[in-house]
Amino acid sequence: MRLTRQRVLVTGGAGFLGSHLCERLLREGHDVLCADNYFTGRKDNIAHLLSDPHFEAMRHDITFPLYVEVDQIYNLACPASPVHYQHDPVQTTKTSVIGAINMLGLAKRVGARIMQASTSEVYGDPTVHPQTEEYRGNVNPLGPRACYDEGKRCAETLFFDYHRQHKTRIKVVRIFNTYGPRMHPNDGRVVSNFIVQALRGQDITVYGDGQQTRAFCYVDDLVDGFIRMMASPTEVVGPINLGNPHEIPVRELAERVIALTGSRSRIIYRPLPQDDPLQRCPDITRAKTLLGWQPHVPLDEGLKRTIAYFENLLLEREEARAITPAAVQ
Repeated sequence: MRLTRQRVLVTGGAGFLGSHLCERLLREGHDVLCADNYFTGRKDNIAHLLSDPHFEAMRHDITFPLYVEVDQIYNLACPASPVHYQHDPVQTTKTSVIGAINMLGLAKRVGARIMQASTSEVYGDPTVHPQTEEYRGNVNPLGPRACYDEGKRCAETLFFDYHRQHKTRIKVVRIFNTYGPRMHPNDGRVVSNFIVQALRGQDITVYGDGQQTRAFCYVDDLVDGFIRMMASPTEVVGPINLGNPHEIPVRELAERVIALTGSRSRIIYRPLPQDDPLQRCPDITRAKTLLGWQPHVPLDEGLKRTIAYFENLLLEREEARAITPAAVQ
């Protein structure tokens, strides 16, 4: 059934997750405003949407106030990979905290419903497995990952304080490892790292002994969780875990990527980065019960789609490099 057309703001809308969310919202008949400062978001991710009269893109950093009239806000803006968020840790914290204040202020002013894209990183290196929403985490507030982990934790605090103090209509989801087309090729995450290395015939770098586990959710499944969360009854505020509860060792992921790409890459091992969690797997009981949501795309199918995307991306880059000024007529 077609929903009533809504005016929807997606911050971080040119990023990996944001661009897929913008697509889905447009398909559902909404007017979509994409705000992004293009630090990690890419114009190529949304170029195909620019001709849609119901889509608008604007360059904006949410650490500065934004004055627009909208019905819903999806707050996805923040670098999400260690490579990117550790590049400028102060700005990462500001994006999570000041950005949340600005977006909550906007939601309060216009009466919009607002969803915070939080993260499984709020659990840190967990001592409880799998992680339920009641678990309060094991986070190092002084380490190199703290700018992201603690920034997101503070953002959640702000969301719930605005909800209690100002009756702001909030939604909070905690995103676990997600993968799919439009991941940044240099984001340092295992899926993109392994695929790019395999396609280039390079050694595949596994940190630690490869026995640490992750659970990977395909992007289409995650976006469906976003939509369901935003449409849920007002009293459903979260936090709600969104992710795939089927975990695998990182080494097994590397082996699957090698098999699916037909690569001759070797697996090599490097020391585990500081505070990198050894286990990460969501308990999605709340998502199943309150949203009727669970992931459906099998890992191998999602990896095939993601590999196809990176094959095309790397081919385009090679072709672009092959066109030298002397060859242009």
